[in-house]
Amino acid sequence: MATQQPIIKLHDGNLMPQLGLGVWKASNEEATAAVAKALETGYRHIDTAMIYKNEEGVGKGIEAAALPREDLFITTKLWNDDQQHAQQALEQSLSRLKLDYVDLYLIHWPVPQQGHYVDAWKQLLSLKEQGLAKSVGVCNFQISHLQRLLDETGTAPVINQIELHPLLQQRQLHAWNATHHIITESWSPLAQGGDGVFDHPTIVKLAEKYEKSPAQIVIRWHLDSGLIVIPKSVTPKRIVENFDVFDFRLEREELSELAKLDAGQRLGPHPDPDAQP
Repeated sequence: MATQQPIIKLHDGNLMPQLGLGVWKASNEEATAAVAKALETGYRHIDTAMIYKNEEGVGKGIEAAALPREDLFITTKLWNDDQQHAQQALEQSLSRLKLDYVDLYLIHWPVPQQGHYVDAWKQLLSLKEQGLAKSVGVCNFQISHLQRLLDETGTAPVINQIELHPLLQQRQLHAWNATHHIITESWSPLAQGGDGVFDHPTIVKLAEKYEKSPAQIVIRWHLDSGLIVIPKSVTPKRIVENFDVFDFRLEREELSELAKLDAGQRLGPHPDPDAQP
């Protein structure tokens, strides 16, 4: 199964598995078990963050799997309070993960009211030069934030990880990212349990057609839309099920049908407090 998973090439030349495991809200113990199960299943991409308080658990799960480091793609994130000392924050994350480097380090939120995100981005570029992070990117950045990074540093993030699911498709931001060679990665890709998604007639019909679960249909929609996707689960059966999505593809007309589910429905906070509709 591992050999079938699609790989995305980032604009810095590094390669990233398109499907990964998210561990938001997992305890250290849950994260250890989930990561070990995911790596056993064939996942090679794990997404955590300092603020999840489970980097130690993720590190133990990685250690238990005993896979070659170069086969893994590990992401963690710089928390808002640490934007002025990214080096120290990453070194602490690496210590908890028991790793020498991460494959991707992301600024977790722009928090524009703090005014530090451009400086934080410059620090991340330095961490990449030092080899502590192979690639660097951002989460939850709006077009104005991304444009400022480009204007002031000339270097675009490889990734912008944003809330994205059938009810919040963020097509304008996704298109802007693509124009600037920034890959869009989806967090809360299943709309946090699929309320209003898994029971939607369009998704139910596709699940019946392809003999897949609604979650598998939604994950396939992300993949077929060119998005990197990190469904979170600590349930072994779900972890396996979420990875069993490489034996079918949705048709163009079906993707068009799913586009109609977009309701602009945010589950998380708006990244720019002053720009909320």
